[in-house]
Parts: sequence; C-alpha cells; structure tokens
Amino acid sequence: MISERDKKMLDIKRANEKIHAEQIAINNCKMAFETENKQLDYDRVLMGVLNLFKNDHFGFYLIAQQDDVVLASLMITYEWSDWRNALFWWIQSVYVLPSHRQKGIYKKMYERVWSMSRQSELPVCGFRLYAESNNNTAHKAYINCGMEKCNYVMFEES
Repeated sequence: MISERDKKMLDIKRANEKIHAEQIAINNCKMAFETENKQLDYDRVLMGVLNLFKNDHFGFYLIAQQDDVVLASLMITYEWSDWRNALFWWIQSVYVLPSHRQKGIYKKMYERVWSMSRQSELPVCGFRLYAESNNNTAHKAYINCGMEKCNYVMFEES
C-alpha cells in the first residue's frame, strides 16, 4: 500500500496536453503490449491522445504523479444513457508503472474520478470499464474499488 508520506506526495489531476501527452501515449502502448500482446504504432497513438485533448467533449485524461514523474494514467470517455438521462463515464487505458502496482494508486485515481463525477455539469449515473478476461489482477483492483462484473458481453467489429 501507499505510505502516508507517499499519499501526501501523490498528485492526481487532469493531464496537461503539453506536459503529459507523450507519456500517456507511451503508457497506452505499454498497456496494449502487456495485456493483449499488441504492438501499437506510437505515432498513431500519440495522434489519438492529442485528439482527445483537442476534443474534450469526448473525455479527458487523469494522471497520478509523484515528484514530476507520471506513475499512472487513465482516460475517461462519455456514454449517454437515455434510460437514465445521465452519463456513464468509461474508464479506459488504465496504466500504472509496474514498479508502483498494487500500492493503491489506481484506487486513489478511482476516488478522484468519483469526486470529479459529482462535480460534473451533466449528471453521471455510473462508471464502466472493460478489462481483458484473464487479467485477474486488474479485476481484483476494480472490485476492490466497489465495481462489480456486469451481465453484458461486449461485441466488436473492426
């Protein structure tokens, strides 16, 4: 777990395009390789990261930083629910540096997401994310934050 000293030094905030875009793109490439064994094109990923910064109506990035080093990043995107007349915030592209995993950093980021959602102009009715089916460590982290596995199966066409 994060020590009291480290908790005080851990800064969780919205990412800044000029400062954090490249590190987020690197994190996204590492996450894809670790979880799906996919080698992503860094330049394409960086363009995608930069486009989200330019189109913040689609979402935003959060980073966890300590002593100016980005330890973790995640992306929030929005899904409108007509059933609930509110937004779901999708948590995506979660990456924590291997040396800082299982220390509570994701949980602190999740708490910050929760807090931010309560301050949102548009109502937020919940959070969703998808994880690789065999990534049990990640599953435990999400359950530890209060999330539950849902009854939906995901389909995709590329």
